[in-house]
Amino acid sequence: MTIARSRKHIQTFYDTKDIGQFPIRRMPISHRRPISKATQISLEDIFKQLTSLNMVVYAPMSYIFPSAMEKYEDLFDTVVNNNSRFKQVDREKSLQSLMTVNLLKRLESSVHSFRLTLNVLTDKIENALKQIASFEQKQLNDDFILDDYSENEFDDDEYIGKTLKINLKDMDIISWRTSLVLDLDIVNELLSVVNPITPEYDDKLQHLKEQIIQKIHQPINKDNKKIIIFTAFADTADYLYQQLSGDLLARFGIHSAKITGSNNLSTIKTQPNSKHTYDMQGLLTLFSPISKQKADIFPNESSEIDILIATDCISEGQNLQDCDYLINFDIHWNPVRIIQRFGRIDRIGSPNSEIQLVNYWPDISLDEYINLRERVENRMIIVDMTSTGDDNVLTAKSNDIAYRKEQLQRLQTEVLDLEETNAGVSITDLGLNDFRMDLLNYMEHNPELARLPNGLHTVVPAMPQLGLHAGVIFTLKSRAFSAEQMNQNRLYPYYLVYIQQDGTIVYDYTKAKHLLDLARLACRDKSIPIPTAYEPFNRKTKDGREMKRYSELLDTVIENIRNVKAEKDIDSLFNGLNTTALIYDIQSLSDFELISFIVIEDAV
Repeated sequence: MTIARSRKHIQTFYDTKDIGQFPIRRMPISHRRPISKATQISLEDIFKQLTSLNMVVYAPMSYIFPSAMEKYEDLFDTVVNNNSRFKQVDREKSLQSLMTVNLLKRLESSVHSFRLTLNVLTDKIENALKQIASFEQKQLNDDFILDDYSENEFDDDEYIGKTLKINLKDMDIISWRTSLVLDLDIVNELLSVVNPITPEYDDKLQHLKEQIIQKIHQPINKDNKKIIIFTAFADTADYLYQQLSGDLLARFGIHSAKITGSNNLSTIKTQPNSKHTYDMQGLLTLFSPISKQKADIFPNESSEIDILIATDCISEGQNLQDCDYLINFDIHWNPVRIIQRFGRIDRIGSPNSEIQLVNYWPDISLDEYINLRERVENRMIIVDMTSTGDDNVLTAKSNDIAYRKEQLQRLQTEVLDLEETNAGVSITDLGLNDFRMDLLNYMEHNPELARLPNGLHTVVPAMPQLGLHAGVIFTLKSRAFSAEQMNQNRLYPYYLVYIQQDGTIVYDYTKAKHLLDLARLACRDKSIPIPTAYEPFNRKTKDGREMKRYSELLDTVIENIRNVKAEKDIDSLFNGLNTTALIYDIQSLSDFELISFIVIEDAV
């Protein structure tokens, strides 16, 4: 079992003097570049054209005659939960919206990737029109074969296609052909705009070149020229490698590499005295020779790689801290992915004193960007909601626009830690396994724990330098159960809240990860009472007989839980497909059991 630990976790709970420190994070640099200075076309202009695309080449079921529909529903519809049916017609509508989202993502990535996808779409539409024409002339068979989509068209692994056959005699081919021609006209119009944008007129590409050259001449750490450039799409990675690698080698003697998982290249063609090229791990070793121990693995290789262009196939599990500069050429819609990318160089024991994150954002304001994405994605969500009783059957994702907006806003001015992107606890956020193992181990050696009554407390000394200030960490358990609350509180039905003696809430129940860390820090390896902590507590409470102050603090905690839940309930009305509003209401302390509380006392 592997336990991932974040920068904050290590800095707070581990002694790092023997293994070194984390590098200093510089404030992120944000760039917004137009598609091209040679044209006046904007992202918003192209988006308007994209939304007028109906993508009917992916929706032939919508053109089947009503008299023939039942036959195809029996063939293609899918039975989902509760024996309800997910209709192929609705699946195609979702696919139409997915393709619009895909085009938008590729436009955000690079004009090259966008152009390639438009060409694929053109081929599909023209092929469908040819099949219709051939059918009318009786030159081919009657079946239209729908190849839903190629796996290359998406950057996510969750979308898979299959081949469906529809007899053209069962279709209103006149209406379908009219709609296909309308779509083809829009695609051709878009191509007429982007085709003239060759690399020399690609403003984003040219700006990236300038940033690389500037970093070569003005490294942020002595003699360090290394840069990682991340992109979500292999097409964009291919394009950047093609446009950058040769020029950088010729002008500066700098080697580049491209890693996309299946197609990896470098300007270091082969291994010394061999015809063998380097695989992915070999290329990463040449890029980060200290962390990857190049001297031991490739002792005869004198060259190194300084520019690494990669997709997210290396965004996790790689130590590349020889590098001090990371560029996100496109912004992944999931903020966690951006943090994981930066984690490749933000590592303890880095030889660099400082590291830099650079983000290329779409050339519009964040609010415009969020609204634009929301309008596209909501079309798909509405289709899923109307076609099935399940939550977004096609993607199984909630519409968390507000959450993503908040995180993307912060990413423009700061580097977030992984736990800051998730209010609850997840396996990627150090998970519950670490805590669960502690608990199981303790219960194994202390079986009497299961027989102890609720409401017990302990007193531990404050440690302000580690975030433990005088106050109380209360553990409560809800008397009622509501499965929907698990979306807000991953420890549900338990609630942890940390409150200071003055009534200030340090962490509410949504910060379960921080609370578990602090509770463990306060109590772990402490098996006997600590006089410097419990003696002042006993004096204040007269040996526990006067607990009025702690009752008041508990009332404040209950009020905080109510308020936070109310805010989350309101958010759920607008941000998700499932709402927690009106499902379960908290009234008072009587809605909870007091399991335990940890008093944190200023030691004497």
